[in-house]
Amino acid sequence: MGRGRSTLVRCSGCGRNVSRTKAVSDFRPVRYATELRSANDVTCLIKRKVYYCVSCGKSLGVYERKKKRAEMRRRY
Repeated sequence: MGRGRSTLVRCSGCGRNVSRTKAVSDFRPVRYATELRSANDVTCLIKRKVYYCVSCGKSLGVYERKKKRAEMRRRY
């Protein structure tokens, strides 16, 4: 990107437009499943990238989760 040309993303918490450089990104698991309740039940778990503004990132605890994940990675 050039100077002053950062793209805008929409906050998943409140709907505010935030530049991508200032937004807090996180991964949310999304589960797709069939309506069958038997042995043939098919489920798929996909991680989708979501963006939050700074205030929603603080209130939803995104920063704390990211710190815990980074600490777990450093241990191993």
